[in-house]
Amino acid sequence: MELKTQVALVTGAGSGIGKAAALKLAQSGARIGLLGHTRSELEETADEITAGGGDALVLDADVADEAAMRAAVDHLVEAYGQLDIVVINAGINGVWAPIDDMKPDEWDTTIRVNLRGTYLSFHVTVPHLKKQGGSVVVISSINGNRTFTTPGATAYSATKAAQVAMVQQLALELGKHRIRVNAICPGSIGTSIDDNTSLRGKEETAVPVVFPAGEIPITGGKAGESEDVADVVLFLASNRSRHITGTPIFVDGGQSLLR
Repeated sequence: MELKTQVALVTGAGSGIGKAAALKLAQSGARIGLLGHTRSELEETADEITAGGGDALVLDADVADEAAMRAAVDHLVEAYGQLDIVVINAGINGVWAPIDDMKPDEWDTTIRVNLRGTYLSFHVTVPHLKKQGGSVVVISSINGNRTFTTPGATAYSATKAAQVAMVQQLALELGKHRIRVNAICPGSIGTSIDDNTSLRGKEETAVPVVFPAGEIPITGGKAGESEDVADVVLFLASNRSRHITGTPIFVDGGQSLLR
C-alpha cells in the first residue's frame, strides 16, 4: 500500500492499459480518478476497484475538450483534496493510410485526441501537482520513437514522437516543482485499440519484412499484456523512481530493437 496517501488521475481508464494501470495503482492504495468518454466502461473499472477495497471516482470527459477536462480535474481534487499522480493514456490509432490518401480531417482527429489531449492533460493537472510535487506518466509507443514500419501510421507516429518530446521538455520545466515526467513506449500489447484502427492502402505503405520466429524476441512473437505496462506505471508513480525523469521506457519485449 505504498500509495495509500496518493491521488491518481488515469485517462482512458475504461479499458486496456488505462484500466490495468488504474487497478494496479488502486491495489497499491491510491485513490483513483477514472477519466474517459465511455461511462459504462469507467463504471466497470470503478466497481472492480471498490470490490477490492479501493476508492475510485468516475470522470466522464473528452480529453481534447478544455472545459470538460478542467471540470473533471477540479471535481477530482474537490473530492479527494489533492492530486499526486497523472497517467496520460487516452489515445487512438486513428486512420492509417498513404499520406496522399489520408484526409485532412482524419489527420486532425488523431492530432486532436493524442496530442491536444496530452497537452490538456498536462495543462489542467500541473497547477495541482505543483502544490506538493508528483509524477506524470505518458503512455506513448515504440511507433515514432524506435520503429517506423507500421503501414500508413504517419499521424499516429507523429503524435507518439511528440509525446516523448513533451516529456523531455517538461521534465526540465517541472523539475523545480518536484514533478517527475516520464514516458512508457509499449510495443504490441493485447488491447482493444486495434478495433478502432482504420487501415487503408497497406499494400502501398507496408515494408515487406517477415520475421519467421515472431517479431517479439522475448516471447517468441506473443504480444504483451496490459499488466506488463501497468507494472511500469506503478514503478514510475511510486517513490522507487524518485531519481528518474525525462525518460522513455520501452515495454516491448525487444520488438523495437528487431523492427
